[in-house]
Amino acid sequence: MPSPRRRWDEIVPGLSMGGHEMREQGGAVESVVVGAEFEVVLSLHTIPGHGPSPGVEHHVLDIPDAALSEEQLAEVRRMVWLAHVSLSAGRSVLVRCYSGYNRSGLVVAGALMLGGYGAEDAIARIRERRSPYALHNSLFVHYLANGMLSE
Repeated sequence: MPSPRRRWDEIVPGLSMGGHEMREQGGAVESVVVGAEFEVVLSLHTIPGHGPSPGVEHHVLDIPDAALSEEQLAEVRRMVWLAHVSLSAGRSVLVRCYSGYNRSGLVVAGALMLGGYGAEDAIARIRERRSPYALHNSLFVHYLANGMLSE
């Protein structure tokens, strides 16, 4: 799986998706450090020293890129709600995980669905804007397609 080529990508106005590393074409892997570019940062994976800056609203939920327990799904729903409410209030939001493909995609897709997107359209939008590799975790696609984030 290739590393992302950009730090983050705006999926819809105000809602971006990213990771903790990137690689420009032919270049070395670079760390992605978030400063104060966003008003709200939701991290589904954290690495010390990768931000965001002090004063930025930051929520952390460390989950695996694998099957999630009912407790973890409930916490993902909370992150989806935070993303949706923040975006609805006109705040800029970054959702990130390690690569910016799966865990962040799960939350971003859930937020898009709360905003009226169907699961297929949300996934397609993310893959179009972030990467065709986004949401390659078929279990996360299953969670979205079967409404498991709206319970």
